[in-house]
Amino acid sequence: MKNKLVVYNTLGRKKELFKPVNPPNVGMYVCGPTVYGDAHIGHARPAVTFDLIFRYLKHLGYKVRYVRNITDVGHLENDADQGEDKIAKKARLEQLEPMEIVQYYSYRFHINMDQLNTLPPSIEPLASGHVIEQIEMVKKIVDAGFAYIVNGSVYFDVGKYNKVYHYGKLSGRNLDELRANTRTLQMQSEKKHNFDFALWKKALPEHIMHWTSPWSEGFPGWHIECSTMSTKYLGKHFDIHGGGMDLIFPHHECEIAQSQAANKTDPVKYWIHNNMITINGQKMSKSLNNFITLNDLFSGKNKSLYKAYNPMTVRFFMLQAHYRSPLDFSNQALQAAEKGIEKLFKGIDTLQKITPSTNSDFDVKIFKQKCYDALNDDFNSPILIATLFDGIKAINSAKQGKGKLTGQDIILLKKIYNSFVFDVLGLKKEENKNNEKFDDVMKIILELRYYARENKDWSTSDKIRDQLLKLNINIKDTKQGATWEIEK
Repeated sequence: MKNKLVVYNTLGRKKELFKPVNPPNVGMYVCGPTVYGDAHIGHARPAVTFDLIFRYLKHLGYKVRYVRNITDVGHLENDADQGEDKIAKKARLEQLEPMEIVQYYSYRFHINMDQLNTLPPSIEPLASGHVIEQIEMVKKIVDAGFAYIVNGSVYFDVGKYNKVYHYGKLSGRNLDELRANTRTLQMQSEKKHNFDFALWKKALPEHIMHWTSPWSEGFPGWHIECSTMSTKYLGKHFDIHGGGMDLIFPHHECEIAQSQAANKTDPVKYWIHNNMITINGQKMSKSLNNFITLNDLFSGKNKSLYKAYNPMTVRFFMLQAHYRSPLDFSNQALQAAEKGIEKLFKGIDTLQKITPSTNSDFDVKIFKQKCYDALNDDFNSPILIATLFDGIKAINSAKQGKGKLTGQDIILLKKIYNSFVFDVLGLKKEENKNNEKFDDVMKIILELRYYARENKDWSTSDKIRDQLLKLNINIKDTKQGATWEIEK
């Protein structure tokens, strides 16, 4: 295409021309969920955001290795270095093995991802399946002098690292701020500083998830898993690392430090972070009683929901906002998205019903370039959607006889909409197993009406038309025969 892909790099906070480390191969790592409960709408936004990026890069011809991890060990409550493992706590409450919890919620997460029509990642590693590799990376950090051992636990020495490198370059924080804003936390006295973080934790006797290491019987810290698995599957320096902006500090900041210390190179070329979702202007929280899981959303079984919403409505709702913009969730916004996606699909269907003209008053090539221009500008899905609706106006105008499209225009428009709506945006029409039978029934009804008109039985013909209209089924008589459509 004429215009090159430009991305907004969180590191440096500016737009940069996208140039892969190993063209035409792209490596992308995205932080996945900690699987101790059902996925909620906050999980949907990074899933849809990076699915769009994955789809578009593939559409442009790149070979993409997309790695999305699943955290099943080491993520303690409140993202801290002390406390109970989130999955172990859930296992204790449910009286199950931790891996039963992981299996159960991973399965449900994947169902939700299928419902949202996100493509599966190329690799989806488990943290618990890479403990050996994590131990090896911690050894490298210790040997490099950027970690210290206390009572069987290993901590990253942020102060020492910052003397050589820059801790805080992603989040824009500095150690003086961290010193001023941190306070002594209970049971963290073994760390030199509160901003140091755990690479390996010695397990307490009651801790049910632990492994043997050179330092103790214990478990890896939360941050080390992503550094380890991204290095293993994408190399020491790769293209894109993504996730929600809530992960910028401390998780991604710690990842940079770990990888730099162990591998002696900056790990990521482009950092991409999606913004957060609020609910009616408020942060989602169980305490505010506005916590909505995807299963609630798709079934309507939540007091704050007016109805159940189709997963494609939810996906379209998220794509209507740029991934870096905050997104406020509400019933009104979802209902507007529902109408919007219906209008889009209806316009695409109208392409099948247009009578071609000998000339055209709509430049399809310019329209196609505008679609690329939108996504080449930092994956700007709302601009792409607005452009696609401009095309729908031209399609509807041609259908009404007010505009003109040639046969070649129609063929090209079909390809454009198939590419950008279904392949890149990842939208799909709701499957209805009764559609084929309904079509057959309508054929029979229209045949009966045809014979009534042939026999000049206008009363029966009009009655069929009027009764169908009451069901919002509109009959139109044309020179080529009768057509029908369901009015929304």
